[in-house]
Amino acid sequence: MKNVKWLWYVCLAVVSLLVTFFGIGPVVFADGGMGERVLTLAVVIVIYIVIGVVFIRIKNQGR
Repeated sequence: MKNVKWLWYVCLAVVSLLVTFFGIGPVVFADGGMGERVLTLAVVIVIYIVIGVVFIRIKNQGR
């Protein structure tokens, strides 16, 4: 099972990078109003929390 964990870590790292690129970019460089930016930021934060929870569950899976 330990041999598969590195694959999960790589997948989570790639997903985190994609969320950062496609999530934070529109928050910083959005042409819309402040409400649109805040909503996008809230969605990005929720996605980061989900990624963190998945990471913790995978890390503690063998215990």
